[in-house]
Amino acid sequence: MIFDRLRRKLEWDGTEGRPRSANAASSLHLTWVVPAGEWVEVEAVLEILVPPTVPALSFWALQASFSDRGRDGGAAHLGLQWHQSYPGSTAVNWGGYAPGGLELDGSPSSLPSTPGNVNTRDFEWVGARPYRLRIAPGESSPPPGLHAWRGEITDLTTGVVTVVRDLWSTGTRLTAPVVWSEVFARCDDPSAAVRWSALRLLDDDGTRHDVAEVAVNYQRVGDGGCITTDAQADTTGIVQVTGTTRVTRQGARLPVPSPFLRRWVPAFRHEAPQERWVAPVRPAWEAPG
Repeated sequence: MIFDRLRRKLEWDGTEGRPRSANAASSLHLTWVVPAGEWVEVEAVLEILVPPTVPALSFWALQASFSDRGRDGGAAHLGLQWHQSYPGSTAVNWGGYAPGGLELDGSPSSLPSTPGNVNTRDFEWVGARPYRLRIAPGESSPPPGLHAWRGEITDLTTGVVTVVRDLWSTGTRLTAPVVWSEVFARCDDPSAAVRWSALRLLDDDGTRHDVAEVAVNYQRVGDGGCITTDAQADTTGIVQVTGTTRVTRQGARLPVPSPFLRRWVPAFRHEAPQERWVAPVRPAWEAPG
C-alpha cells in the first residue's frame, strides 16, 4: 500500500494533486471559430454556475490579441476571479502584455484593490448570475503611438455596467478571441463549473457577428494539466467543468446556441465529485439581442 501511494505520487496522471504545469495551474480554452480578420469589439457572457469551494485561485476570462494591420500589439484578458486576497474572494482582472512580455500600462481604475494590484480589483460577483465581458475601444488619453482598450463588465441581472479601466496598446484592432478557465485547485478538488454564451464580434462596419462554434482545448497531462476537466454544450452555451470525468475530446468543435433563440437557462446540480455536471432545464433570463 505504501508503495502504491508512492508510485501514484511520482507518476503524474492528472487525476490527483495540484497541477504540475509551469504556473501550477490547469487551463482549458474555447477558441472561437471565426474568419481570419481584425475586429473592433469582442464580448462574451460568463456565468459562474458552481463557484469554487477551496482556497485556490480560479480565473475565467475573455482574451483577445491586439493588432495593427497585422503587426503584433500584445494581448489582454478580462475576467472574474476567485481569489482569496480580495473581499469575499471575488475580484475582476483586466490586464495584458506587450509583444516583448512587459505588462501593458493603462489608465487608473475607479475600483479599489485590497492588495494593491493594478490589474486585479475588488469586485463582488454573484454565482449563477450572467455577466457580459466586453473589450472595446476606450476613452482615456494614452501616450502617443498607443491606443486605449476598455475592459467592461455588465451585470445582466441588475444592468449595472462597471468599467475596470483602459489598457494601452500599439494595436488598433482585435484578433484571436478565446475564452478560458485557469484553475490552481487540485485535480481532485470538488467540482466547479462556468458557462460561456453570447460570444460576439463587432466589425468596422458596426455589424455584430454571433460566434456559432468553438474549438475545445485542454492543457495536456504531459504539460502538467488535469485530466479531470471537461467542456460540454448545453441549451444556452458551453460549460467548462473541473473535478469531473472528461467526455468531450481534445480538439472537438462545439456549437454555440444563438442568443436570439434562447428562452431557457439550464439549472445546475452536482451529484458528486468526478461525476458529470447535469443540467435540467428551467426558465430564467433571456439574453438581450
